Amino acid sequence: MEQVYEQYTDESHKVWELLYKEQIEILATRATKKYIDGIKKIEFVEDKIPRFTFINQVLKELTGWQVYPVPGIIDNKPFFQLLAQKKFPATTWMRRLAQLKYIEEPDMFHDVFGHVPLLSEPYFASFLSGLSEIALEFIDSPSAVELMARVYWYTVEFGLIKENNELRIYGAGILSSPGESVYALSDKPIHFEFDLDKVLETPYIKDKYQEQYFVAVSYEQLHNQLPRIHKRIKEVVDLEIEIKEGQRFLCKDLLINI
Repeated sequence: MEQVYEQYTDESHKVWELLYKEQIEILATRATKKYIDGIKKIEFVEDKIPRFTFINQVLKELTGWQVYPVPGIIDNKPFFQLLAQKKFPATTWMRRLAQLKYIEEPDMFHDVFGHVPLLSEPYFASFLSGLSEIALEFIDSPSAVELMARVYWYTVEFGLIKENNELRIYGAGILSSPGESVYALSDKPIHFEFDLDKVLETPYIKDKYQEQYFVAVSYEQLHNQLPRIHKRIKEVVDLEIEIKEGQRFLCKDLLINI
């Protein structure tokens, strides 16, 4: 696919403008500084939908990443394959004015406004590609995929970070949501220090705001978790294999006895 920029209507650009103006004001005192810096580096403007070709020129020089157009939500394997290659899968379609406050499937505003600016941060960008390499290694294990989804969810999509002793947002799912941008930093949810074991034990929520968020100390901390994430996922997969082998031998012994 490619982004056919000429197909965007006046309504499409208006939707981007309305969403951008509302969200950038909310995020001015809530988003991580690295995200705000990223907005400036890739030169988002409020009244025009970004061009992927320009974004890619900037990201290529900063971290080697690219925005890769896709038709919509894609399966786990091609999703992680693209991320491991430093290609962020992003839709090119924009919601309508009638869908301004809510859509079921993420559109370009979520994918591009929410995710892309932070791809300019080297440690975070490396964390994302490294996380995807681990996911690909164990992609045939449903248990491993579920655990990797929890890590991705509570970091890339709904992560918080401490900056100058204050909570800030870096997760794209929050950054692209006016309501959750306010809610996530309030005293309503629980804020945990980032703990990999607790993240792996915590199912995520899709149909409402999160009940808990995990707070990273730095992007370097996230990046440095990659070896431990690999170790923990491998332990789960090895245990799965061990159990299956035990079941196979048990069945074989039963058949012999019969």
